[in-house]
Parts: sequence; C-alpha cells; structure tokens
Amino acid sequence: MNIFTRGILLILCLVSGLSYAQQTPNRISGFYPGVPFERFMEKIEEETTYRFFFKESDIKDLTVNLQANNDKLEDVLSQIFLPTDLKFSISKTGEVFISKGQKLTVDFPDSFFAQNEENQSEGMTSAQDEFVRNRRYVIGVPSGEGTTAKIRGQVLSLENSKPIQGAIVYDKITQAQTITNPEGRYELTVPKGNQTILIQNIGGYTEQRLVTIQGDGELNMSIGEGVFSLSEVVVRSGALTNISRPEMGVQSLSVQQMRKLPSVMGEVDILKGILTMPGVNTAGEASVGFNVRGGAADQNLILYDQNTLFNPSHLFGFFSSVNSDMVQGVELYKAGIPANLGGRLSSVLQVTPKLGRTDKIGGSGGIGPLTSRLSVEGPIGSKTTFIVGARMTYSDWLLDYLEDKADIGASRAFFADFNGTIQHQLNEKNILRFTGYYSEDEFQFDPDTVYSYSNQNFALSWTHYFNDQVEATFSAGQDGYDFQVQGEDNPLNSYRYNFDIRQRFVKAQFRQEKGDRHIFSYGIHSIWYDLNPGEIAPFGAESIVIPDDVAAEKALETSLFFGDEFEINEKLTVTGGLRYNLYGYFGPQTLPEYAPGQPNLPENIIGEKNYASGELAKSYHGPEFRFSGRYALTNWSSIKGGVNTMRQNIHLMSNSSVMTPTDTWKLSDPFIKPQRGIQYGLGYFHNLKNNSVEFSAEVYYRTMENLLDYRSGAKIVLNDRIEQDVLVTKGKAYGLELFLRKSTGKLNGSVAYTYSRSLMQTDPSEQKEQINRSEWYPSNFDQPHNANLVLNYELSRRINTTLAAKYSTGRPVTLPVAKFEYGGSERVYFGDRNSVRIPDYFRLDFSVNLEGNHKVKKTAHGSWSFGVYNVLGRDNPYSVYYIPEEGTLQGYKLSIFAEPIPFVTYNFRF
Repeated sequence: MNIFTRGILLILCLVSGLSYAQQTPNRISGFYPGVPFERFMEKIEEETTYRFFFKESDIKDLTVNLQANNDKLEDVLSQIFLPTDLKFSISKTGEVFISKGQKLTVDFPDSFFAQNEENQSEGMTSAQDEFVRNRRYVIGVPSGEGTTAKIRGQVLSLENSKPIQGAIVYDKITQAQTITNPEGRYELTVPKGNQTILIQNIGGYTEQRLVTIQGDGELNMSIGEGVFSLSEVVVRSGALTNISRPEMGVQSLSVQQMRKLPSVMGEVDILKGILTMPGVNTAGEASVGFNVRGGAADQNLILYDQNTLFNPSHLFGFFSSVNSDMVQGVELYKAGIPANLGGRLSSVLQVTPKLGRTDKIGGSGGIGPLTSRLSVEGPIGSKTTFIVGARMTYSDWLLDYLEDKADIGASRAFFADFNGTIQHQLNEKNILRFTGYYSEDEFQFDPDTVYSYSNQNFALSWTHYFNDQVEATFSAGQDGYDFQVQGEDNPLNSYRYNFDIRQRFVKAQFRQEKGDRHIFSYGIHSIWYDLNPGEIAPFGAESIVIPDDVAAEKALETSLFFGDEFEINEKLTVTGGLRYNLYGYFGPQTLPEYAPGQPNLPENIIGEKNYASGELAKSYHGPEFRFSGRYALTNWSSIKGGVNTMRQNIHLMSNSSVMTPTDTWKLSDPFIKPQRGIQYGLGYFHNLKNNSVEFSAEVYYRTMENLLDYRSGAKIVLNDRIEQDVLVTKGKAYGLELFLRKSTGKLNGSVAYTYSRSLMQTDPSEQKEQINRSEWYPSNFDQPHNANLVLNYELSRRINTTLAAKYSTGRPVTLPVAKFEYGGSERVYFGDRNSVRIPDYFRLDFSVNLEGNHKVKKTAHGSWSFGVYNVLGRDNPYSVYYIPEEGTLQGYKLSIFAEPIPFVTYNFRF
C-alpha cells in the first residue's frame, strides 16, 4: 500500500471514528496506521472525555498501528503498550496516567481534578504537577473576530503559592513571549487554535501547558521552582531572556548558583558571585566593593529594594553585607540601565528582597566556623506576609588561636545584620510593603583603637493597579551610613572621630502597557542629602585634643524619567529613555572665593561668601539618555547595541585603590562638579543546544569627566578646602567581554573572560599639578586581563562539586625609585603614578555540597558545604609597602590569604 493510499485511509478512518465516537462516548474507533502516539492521544482527547498525563521522554518514539471498532480504551492501550514497558492507570474521572516500569496508583479524591467551568485556571498540588503539563486547557469564548487572542494570568510557586517574578511565558511556535512582573502577572498575544505555552521557571525547569485558544481569557499557572525545591525564587538570564531582551550588559546570578561557589569560611556571598561575571572585578582580595567596566567602586549603585547601601561589606570586606537567605533575586546592569535607575556612573546592582511565604510558617539558616544566620517567614492572617532575618559573627575565638597573637595583640572583630520585609495586600489592586535593614561592624587591631560603622535603611512602598495596563509604585524611605574611630593610646591624646550621611527619598514610578508593542515607564525620584563630612573631638576628661570639624553639607537631587520599550516587529525591539537630573547645593555654608582664572589654592583666596540655611549655593542640571536595541537574527541569536549617559552628584573621598570603612563622601559643590560619562556598546548573543548553553560577546567604550584624583600628599580627612587638593581629571575605558554558560546537565558552569583598560588623565588646563605630565595613566583598578571559571558537577541529586578558578592581571601601583636630600633631610622620590604592576593574581577553590534527602514530609531539610578556599595556597599580593630599615628602604608584599583555608557550613530550612 503506497503512502498516498495510506493517507486517504487514515483520513477516512479518523473521520468515521470521530462520528462513531460521538454516538458512543468514551469508546475508541478508527484506523491508525503508523500514527505517532502523541497524535493518537490528541484525537482521543478531542473525541472523548479522557485526558492523558505523561512524560514526553516516555512516549517520544512510540507509534500506533491498529484498528479499533468501538473498543474500550483499556483494551486499546494494552495492545499499544504490549511490546513496551509502559504502564497505564485510569482514574474514575477519566484521567489516564502513563508511566514507565511501574503502574501508578490513582486513588484520588473526587475534587482532585476539579476545574472551573471555563477551564481557565490552575491550583495544582505537587502530585498533580507530575502530569499537569500535558493537560489541555480551553481559553476564552469562540468568536469569528481576528486570528489572535490575548491570554493573561498569574504564575505562582507550586511549593508556597508565592508569585514568581521574571518567569518567561512564551508560545512554542511563534516564540511570542513576555516576562512576569513582581506580582507574577503576565499578558501574551498568541494565535487561536491548539497551542503549547511554555513557562521558563527562572533557575528551574521549563514547564508547558497545552491550550486551545478560542478567545481572550485567563490562564493561571502554578509551577515548581527546581530540583532542590529551595525556598528562594531565583532570578537569572534564563532561556531566551538574553536573546530577546533589548538591553545589553545585564547580568543575573541565581542564589542557588551562588550557594555552589566556594567562599571564605563557607558563607554565601552575593558580591563574590557577581565577580564571576564578565566585566566585573575587584582591586584586591577581601576588598570592599567591586569595579565594573573600568569604573571606581563608588560608581556602583547598590540597591536593596529601594534603599542604597553605602558600604556593602562586613569584616574588612571578607563578607557581603547582604544575607543571601533574605534575597529573592540579584541583577547587575553594566549597560542598558533603565531610565528609572540612576545616580552612579558605572552600574546598578539591584537586590530584590525575598517576600514571606503565604502558606505556613517556615525558615532557613546556617551555622559556620565564623558566622551563623537565621530567617523566619510566613503569613499573618490571610493578607499579610512577613520575613525577618539575622546574621552575626563570633570570630574572636579564631583570633585567639592565631600563632602571631603577640603581633595581633588584642584584635577583635564583630558584625551583625538584621533585615525584614512585611507585605500586606489591601485588596486586589493595592499592596503595601515595608522593608528594613540594619548592620553594625566593630573591630580593632590593637587595644587602643576601635573602629565601627553601620548601615541603616528603611522604605515603605505602595503598589496600585489602576487596571490591567497601568500600575504605579510610590515609595519613601531613608538611607544612612556612619562610622566612628575611637583612639585611646594615651589619655592625653585620646580622640573620637566620626562621619555620617543620611539621604531621604521619595519616588513615584508608573508602568503602562500601550497596546501590544509599547511598554511605558515614567515617574519622579527625589533625594535630600544631609552629610556630615567629619568631626574630631577629645575622648575622656584628660584628653587635650582640639575639636575640629568640617561644615555639614546639604543638597537636593530630583530626576524626572521616561522610558519606552517598543517592539517594532518580531525581529526588532528598541528601548529608549530620558532621565533629566536637577541638583542643588544648599546652605548654611561659608565658601571661599578664588581669584578668577587662578587655581583653587590658599594663596588665591580673595574673600568668602556666606549662604544662609536653605539658600541655593550652586545648581547643576542635565539630561541622561538611554537607548538600546535588539535585532533577532534567528530564534536563538541576536545582536544588540546601545548608548547610555550617566551623572553622579556624590563622590567618595579616598586615595586608596579600594573602599575602606573610614572613607568619607562628598557632595558636588561650586568647585567639584558632578561626574559625567557616556558608554557605547555592541554585543552578539547566541543560545545553543536547546537553550542549555548561552554565549555572548560584548564590546564597549566609555568616556568620563570630572573624576576625582588628588595632588601628591593630598589630605583627605577633615579637609574643609578639599577642592585645593582635587585635580580636574577625565577618564576612558574600553574592553571586550566573552561569556559562556551551560545551565543544565550533570556538568554545568560558566567561563568568563574580560579584556579591559581603565585610564585617567589630568586635564591639561589644571594648574595645581600635572599627574604624569598630563599623559594618560592607568587607574588604580586597571587590570587588562580577567578570567573566571566555574565548573559544577552533579554526582547525584544530593551531591555536587564545584571548582572555581580566577585569574587577573596585577593592579598598578606607584613605587619609590630614588632618594635625595632636601632641606637637610633625606627624602624619597616616587616614579610615575601607577607605572608598575604587582604580580598577577590566580586562585583555585573547591567545594562539595551535600543535600539531605528530598522527602517532602520532613520537619527540616539540611545540607552541608565543605571546601577549600585557595587550594594551591598561592601567596597572591594585595599590595606592596616600604619600611626604612638601617638606612635602606625595604619593600614588602602584603597578602591576605596566603594559605589554603578549609571551611564547613551546615545549612537548614524548615
């Protein structure tokens, strides 16, 4: 029988089978010559009330060769499965479960598969979810209008019924897609008819739903969060996100991925996880902050929800100040920064706090050699959820066991942080959320000097949904940071030195969908700065230290922003934005007046000008443009380009290569202008092997002006005329970033390589001092080559190992090259600034993560992390310094971790 004849017979038999099935419900009739089993099931579901649940891999290559004549389904399936090891079970309500090897028990209660009369929503239990991906849903009411329909709904976590943000919902055939918002809601336009809707649960599996689209309707989905069923919702660049989103230079890392990374003393560190991404580096081991695309550490805006973290570290930079158990998602914008974010020159790190569970009280925690942490979450009534967490260290015992205790002296170190979020849903259209964070650090290197610093943040936000197309979020809060140094070496010169900054903010931002192609965002953001640049006072009754301080600074920064994401067609999407920044510096202040055309030096002061409280002393304003676009080459590859301009009105006063707890901040004033920068970027993005492998290549070039660099021997602390030591400086940075990540399979991980340069130049018109003869010179964080390797191998579902390697070019330093006599004393002559590099950096780490058993009904689930930080024990230099010894200047290399550091941590959740 030829193919044509078989095809005619197949069509006739299917038609006759359909007619007969209508007369005899749930009886099977028809001729199926070599029909794929999936097609066979579709016909049975269309003609009868049976519904099939199965795994695609089990029936992938199965075909049906039989003729049925009013037969029972049990008889038909028995004949089809006879040469296979497939088993089937049929519930009393008509659900057919297909499994391999062992027949399933289908003793479900009558309401187990209950569904609303429109077949439009889900509320699945964990058992149902094994099969729900192959159940067909009917959406909407049939109509003859148009060939497409709009479906909307909400994506919830199967484990705890919480909304899942950042999940990708897309149509399998057309690849039309959207991303769920913070409330888990989505809206998607798809062709009418039988379709397959895929849901990429970020950090977990790809789920599917079979739907019949008849018209506009609703489809709510409950999906699993991944193999480990951890409590956090993880956000990363999932399948298709890196290809489809128009922005470039955006990096995400899931909390689960960070848990696998080896770290000092086993503490999961969000900032250290970000350092595995291309274009991100740090100036040294255990240093505070990070550098992005050639920018300084203070040029990164770190947001915890709506709040700004001024110091993102604990314990000299060994630990991040953010407790990973309290984090829902982390996203780093190196470029393509949305118009609603700004205030820094290099990047924005958005840390989204975790929301409390809605089903029951639970929690998580961990116990390590230096730190312990605990978080508790759950519902309060039916409309309120909470989550609170705490973390602290008990590192003093380790200092007591050091061999060099005589040199360490009475060194002590302590830190703690507390944070929490409460969310209350007033009704379907209004949600209130309060977020608070507090941290405290205290340490001393010897008995007479104590250092301490603290972050304090809180914010209240109200989200209102006007309708399905417009939503708004209104926020208000305060950010604070202060530090204190207390010296008690001698009662006569005991002192207390402190610094603090407060910023109060209000923000209103709107998001509006205009049809199927436009997504508008617009709003206003205002910040009031109240800064105490520093003061010193005597400590104790016998102290003769003379009090001194620098006048407080006050400023108001207001930004109006508008952004639009416009899908021109299926291949081309562009996003643009305008952020207009207005900045005012206010009194009370007494500012010097310098002779026109002369440098800002003491000898050029010709008078003073007083500004009353609230009087405007200086204002700056200007636009920030944001533009990026994506052109899809195929469904799996795209090219992107963009340009960003940024402004920064607050500056970190530091002459070191890294941030330190005693650094102070400075507001732009009549003499120190806001930093400005522009960045151009171009990238190619490609997914391989069914989206399991991501590849990207990006190049960038950025220029900066009004950067801060200092005269040789500049005084930073308690300098009320800092403009006399600041040099007018500009900068440029350029580079190439390559990134390859495999997210599935037993062997997975990522490789990142960055070539970048960061250069600075004293403006030729600067009259105070010309650094390196006004030639371009490397910045303190110029490290041309940077490579990171992370390999995870899953020995089983419970055991996985991680190998992490990092290499970077040594950072530049300034060295003494000669000595000379001047004024009757011997002095040291230093060479060109940053003209020499310390040795290159290389480190290898290893860890093993052991999960407890995966039983669902357990009081608590535990896991262990074992590993070694710096396996090879490399003596990587952090910096170099010089000490005069017997008339000779002797150089030394300082290393932070010069030996392998083993660690073990126990983690639990309940």
